Amino acid sequence: MPHPLTDSESTTADWHAQELLLMREVMKLVGRSLAPAEVFREMLHLMSELLGLNRGRMILADDALPGRSRTASIRHAYGLTANEIARGVFHWGEGVTGRVLAGGLPAIVQDVDAEPLFLFRTVARAQLPPQTVAYIALPIALNGVTIGVLACHRIRSRQRHLNDDLAVLRILATLAGQLLQLEQLVAEQTRQLEARNAELARALDTNTARYGLIGRSPALLQALGELERVSQSQATVLLLGESGTGKELFARAVHLASGRHDQPFIKVNCSAIPETLFESELFGHERGAFTGANSARPGWFEQANGGTIFLDEIGELPLAMQSKLLRTLQEGTLVRLGGQREVRIDVRLVAATNRDLAREVQAGRFRQDLYYRLNVIPIRLPSLRERRDDVRALALHFISRANQAHQRNVHLAPDAMARLESLDWPGNIRELGNLVERLVLLADHTPVMAAELERFLPGAAETSMLAPADSSPPLTSADHADTNGGAPLVRDYLRAQSHSVQSLQDALARHQGNQSRAAQSLGLTLRQFGYRLRKAGLR
Repeated sequence: MPHPLTDSESTTADWHAQELLLMREVMKLVGRSLAPAEVFREMLHLMSELLGLNRGRMILADDALPGRSRTASIRHAYGLTANEIARGVFHWGEGVTGRVLAGGLPAIVQDVDAEPLFLFRTVARAQLPPQTVAYIALPIALNGVTIGVLACHRIRSRQRHLNDDLAVLRILATLAGQLLQLEQLVAEQTRQLEARNAELARALDTNTARYGLIGRSPALLQALGELERVSQSQATVLLLGESGTGKELFARAVHLASGRHDQPFIKVNCSAIPETLFESELFGHERGAFTGANSARPGWFEQANGGTIFLDEIGELPLAMQSKLLRTLQEGTLVRLGGQREVRIDVRLVAATNRDLAREVQAGRFRQDLYYRLNVIPIRLPSLRERRDDVRALALHFISRANQAHQRNVHLAPDAMARLESLDWPGNIRELGNLVERLVLLADHTPVMAAELERFLPGAAETSMLAPADSSPPLTSADHADTNGGAPLVRDYLRAQSHSVQSLQDALARHQGNQSRAAQSLGLTLRQFGYRLRKAGLR
């Protein structure tokens, strides 16, 4: 049968339970947070509440100033007023605390009234209990160097042994040093990471600026990374993406990043060349090849010899020209219109399209062999809605350029910039650039606030321009098209899925198959209308 505990044993067990509770709570807090300040505050609080070690404080070294002696100040405390904490500044070697800082050895003052080195700087004697008060100060070391002191007051006449208090305080002082060391390591690693990130950001800015590209969003950098990986090869690059995503800039970037960067870069918009002139424009002609051909002329491929040729909107290329282009790409030769002699060329091709060429092949409007010849390295360019982080940088670039060109000083307020970042931009970068230029020319105030910006946004411009003088509701784009028989004065950027198949068919039926009038009635250009017909499989 176990013997009952004596009073002394019971008291010792209670104190040990309090010690365990203190350690458990402190370590629990360490596990939840790496912020030393929070841990230190709770540590000093529990020292007082559980162990009776009152007015605990942590004195840490201040930053050394040239020509000044080193000092340390109270950084964390429990049971001290703000004024008392402010007075707690000690020079190295000054008083009991300064001796611990200078020597790195613990100090135990059994009676503060009997110790001449005790300064009463922080707490006046009148504010202490009338009983005999002891003072305990232990060094806090960091990498073997004393950088602070953990100190507290203690009533000397207690039922708890002084050695037990010292043992707990040594553990807490060691823990404090380790937490401060961890904080220092984290701060140093954070500084290194911030410096590395800044270096990488500068490198990214340099790379994108080198190619004339603006932004550093992940989608843009991924496309740029793919581009740079293939730039040194001679493989054909096919740029895919929506209209207005900057295909010409990316094509030029391919050229600038390649070994051909000091050779010609020729850009050709296939949608702007009449069908009868394709062969002459691309491959050149001999004198007398057709009426008006008074002299021989090299085509775009010959002019790009040794460099890069960019064929934009290659999906617009007629079938007859597709076969000629395929032969040129495969054999590296061409024959001018009206000529008999083969001309050897060394050209790298970069093509671009916003069409789905695979569907065009299935529909018989694009040669399958040419499609496979072009689709060697496809790179998809991100739309602006996938690059929302870049809207601000792009807008600032366009505003700066427009202000300089038009001698204006327009800028956007923060709420207006946030409004631009929230839009989807179906017309992508081209739409943003056009809107900013319109804004610079027509804005009444600077800075432009979000409320004023609204009238320049897609869907608002034609409403304000067509609004009657009275208070009747403004006409919408569709109303204006129906009442006046034409398209709105300012046409919105619309997605390729903006009109249903049924609405396209109805428009054609209303206008007896006349595509120009059908497109006009829907507020579309003929090219946009034809593109939607092809997407719907109606053409």
